[in-house]
Amino acid sequence: MEYVRLGNTGLKVSRISLGTMTYGNPQWRDWVLPEDQSRPFISAALDMGINFFDTADMYSLGASEEILGRAVRDFARREQVVIATKVYSPMGSGPNDKGLSRAHIMNGVRASLRRLGTDYIDLYQIHRFDKDTPILETMQALHDLVRTGLVRYIGASSMHAYQFAKMQHVADLHGLTRFVSMQNHYNLVYREEEREMLPLCREDGVGVIPWSPLARGFLAGTRRDGQAQTTRARSDKFSEAMYHTPADYAVQGSVAEVAGRLGVSPAQVATAWLLNQPGVSAPIIGASKMAHLEDAVAALEVKLSPDDTRALEEHYTPHPVLGF
Repeated sequence: MEYVRLGNTGLKVSRISLGTMTYGNPQWRDWVLPEDQSRPFISAALDMGINFFDTADMYSLGASEEILGRAVRDFARREQVVIATKVYSPMGSGPNDKGLSRAHIMNGVRASLRRLGTDYIDLYQIHRFDKDTPILETMQALHDLVRTGLVRYIGASSMHAYQFAKMQHVADLHGLTRFVSMQNHYNLVYREEEREMLPLCREDGVGVIPWSPLARGFLAGTRRDGQAQTTRARSDKFSEAMYHTPADYAVQGSVAEVAGRLGVSPAQVATAWLLNQPGVSAPIIGASKMAHLEDAVAALEVKLSPDDTRALEEHYTPHPVLGF
């Protein structure tokens, strides 16, 4: 396993992060694995040297955090693991059960700490931008969490680059804690982040931890010529709406072609391409089969030539904003 600093921080994270949206309650999504089937993946990830685990309060409405917390206590020492979770999404029916108000952030962090069974969160991320809450209120609340030790670092997730820049500016203006990471939608069939967000992150020293590096399995071949190959691909209408253009399928074909030439899986090729993009710290991968985890780690050894990279990139066409 390789380890890198997360952005300009001194925190070292594995170059592969295991995302835990797949682990929780199957009643939340039919492709989610229950706890007894989830724990082997977390254990195997630790054995492979992965120290970076990403979850969110809204994944299975808290069950994902609970499963991750119990597994960490059973399989690792807390200080050896970097736990990232998120706040923003609705966790109840009340008007203050969502968003980035001080009220929801303070309630959210306490609930996440309780579910994770820990007294601190390494990386606390805002899941989306909240247009209904003043930026200063959000940044002051997050700063207070860092100051009191409940949170070590703060990060952000999918939003427009100008929104992220405004939030960082407010933090600077008031002497508050800045975001150290950006978890954004980025893969071979969705590269719009290369226009503004990625250059901003590189210039600011913000670590990039992309979600959906395989385009929800599309780049691994879970949907070919419009036909779904897996349970998630069949039921995930969000994925179907995002990746469906002829150009997307052309990119998918290039991934398969390069993979065949190199003698590796398409998933390894797509992940290797992402790992080679400037500023990317650790793609967040989901694993419902052990091969998914093995492919992600094996991608660290895949060497793409300039010709390989050109072949992977040549069919890309611009997309509308997807993912937030």
